Amino acid sequence: QVHLVESGGGLVQAGGSLRLSCVASGRTFSSRAMGWFRQAPGKEREFVAAVDWTGVSAYYEDSVKGRFTISRDNAKNTVYLQMNSLKPEDTAVYYCALGSRPINLADVYDYWGQGTQVTVSS
Repeated sequence: QVHLVESGGGLVQAGGSLRLSCVASGRTFSSRAMGWFRQAPGKEREFVAAVDWTGVSAYYEDSVKGRFTISRDNAKNTVYLQMNSLKPEDTAVYYCALGSRPINLADVYDYWGQGTQVTVSS
């Protein structure tokens, strides 16, 4: 069993930055892909970013490319999402997930965190 816990969300003004963290329990973290998804009120959950188990290959949703950076520290069982130049449309609950491939399909992720709220004011 794997347990994921996100942190780092909060309220920030447009143009500001936040860094989300997700700590995983269990031994499988270092061999699995990790992803970040988000869900805004009234909208479906959407892919944000993913990274392979090595941390070398990363993938991003188009609207966050150049602003967000996903990274991981396998020694700490932690994946990060550095978010810069935040916009009001980035407001959502952000979820980390552990899965088999670093892609944008939620179905390949087996474990999910409880989410952390990010609110960007204009």
